[in-house]
Amino acid sequence: MNRESAHSAPEGQATAAEPSSDDQGPTKPLEQLILARLDDDKAQDVVFIDLKDKSSVADSLIVASGRSHRHVGALADHLLRALKEEGFGRARVEGLPHCDWVLIDAGDVIVHLFRPEVRAFYNIEKIWSVEPPVRTIAN
Repeated sequence: MNRESAHSAPEGQATAAEPSSDDQGPTKPLEQLILARLDDDKAQDVVFIDLKDKSSVADSLIVASGRSHRHVGALADHLLRALKEEGFGRARVEGLPHCDWVLIDAGDVIVHLFRPEVRAFYNIEKIWSVEPPVRTIAN
């Protein structure tokens, strides 16, 4: 069974996919906490990528966008606080001063938070052979 999954929502809405019986999607409390926090903070274009059997670095990867430098910084700050408060230890973080691309290593889950332009440039989803969410131009 192929265990790769990517869950995305319409633009501007994050999704915290429900655990499923076929072992795809976020099933661990850490994954669920991160997705719920991003949803609460209005992260955009949230994508969950299952890395089990693909990488020894982490079990899953979560990619999300913020609307601006300030929004990306707030997403990262709130997520780091939630991880600490819920007992998941101190996550390692890179990129916080500039807030174009913030990487949070929470152990089994790696989170990438981007401004939309930076996310489009690096196209992380393509590296893992996952189609990016459909983006529409607002009229």
